[in-house]
Amino acid sequence: MKTDVLHAVRLARLDLTLVARNTTVMFNVLLLPLLMAWMFTQTQTGADIAGVSGELFVLTGVPGLMLGFAVFINLVNSFTARREELVLKRLRGGQPSGPAVLGGAALGALALFLGQVVLLAIWMHRTDGIMPANVPLLVVAAVLGVALFGLLAAAFSGITPNAELAQITVLPVILVMMIGAPVAYPADVLPGPLGVVSSLLPVTPVVEIMRTAFLGADHVSGSGEALSMAGQWVAALPSLGILLAWVAVAALLARWLFRWEPRHG
Repeated sequence: MKTDVLHAVRLARLDLTLVARNTTVMFNVLLLPLLMAWMFTQTQTGADIAGVSGELFVLTGVPGLMLGFAVFINLVNSFTARREELVLKRLRGGQPSGPAVLGGAALGALALFLGQVVLLAIWMHRTDGIMPANVPLLVVAAVLGVALFGLLAAAFSGITPNAELAQITVLPVILVMMIGAPVAYPADVLPGPLGVVSSLLPVTPVVEIMRTAFLGADHVSGSGEALSMAGQWVAALPSLGILLAWVAVAALLARWLFRWEPRHG
């Protein structure tokens, strides 16, 4: 177990080094989500949503979009390219175990995602003067969110023939996240079945938990009622339940679809 953890940490450091050396990946993974966050806030200037300013409501939901770029797109591309180049096969045949290889990739993605959340927190503090109300809840949401979208990335890499087609494979998921997730509006404003679908998307519980952790209030019901630390955890329980259910589903899909070797022959 200890050896697997050490191998995962080393692989995560290698992944972060490779990301830092690739300007295109740095833009797509780190800067593009922040640019999209700014664009979303411009659509809500002067608005009031669920008891807070429209800009603040959007910023607290943006981590959901960041998961799509820093974790999902990043890992689908990485897993697919490394599989086709036989890197995954060599890693699995060496000292690191399979879980250590996948865990190292997820750990690197978690570091990127947490870095983005920190930048977002600084942004909100400078513009609105707020700091995260519940950091432990924020970290739990981040870890579970990265686990979920890391597993989904492993599954989607298995149905992606090669690295060139990875951008097409991830596109439907990203579009659904951008349109259906309650980033710029509460899920309950959508009519009938659309609201139900939005509330059950894998990214939605992450957004809702993050919003509660940042603001320390109940914005899922639209009341905006301030909550104690314990109340924030209680308010997040339904979203945590949905999130854990999605993690279980994603783990099954990853086990079924993920491939260590190229699709040849």
